[in-house]
Amino acid sequence: MQVTGITANLSVPDIGAARDFYVDYLGLSVEAFNMGWVARFQSPDGRAVVQLVTRDATAPQDSVISIHVGDSIDEAYEEARKRGFEIVHPLTTEAWGLRRFFVRAPDGNLINVTNHKDAQGGSGQ
Repeated sequence: MQVTGITANLSVPDIGAARDFYVDYLGLSVEAFNMGWVARFQSPDGRAVVQLVTRDATAPQDSVISIHVGDSIDEAYEEARKRGFEIVHPLTTEAWGLRRFFVRAPDGNLINVTNHKDAQGGSGQ
C-alpha cells in the first residue's frame, strides 16, 4: 500500500457554525467540497487540509483521519484483514463514487482508508 495523503477528520456538531473559525480565523479559504455531513477546507495552495464531520453518512462510527491510498485500496483492505485488524465499515463503493473502508488501529483510533490518489483528490471522505 502506498499512502498518498492524510487528512484529519474533526467531529463538529454543525459544519456551518464551525466554518467561520476554520475559514475566517485559520484562513482555510477554499471549501473543496461540502456534502452537508462532511466538508473539506484547505489553504489556497492545498498544503493544509482538514475535514469537518457531523456524522458519517454510511459508516457506523466517525473516523479520526482519512488515509488516501489511490489504486492500492484493495491491497490495503486485504492486508488489514490478513493482519486481523477490526474492519468497522467494509470496503464499499459509496454513492458519491469513493471506495473506502474503516479499520480500527490497535490503539483504538478509527481510520478511514480511501482511494483518493492524493489528499485533495475526489470528493467526500
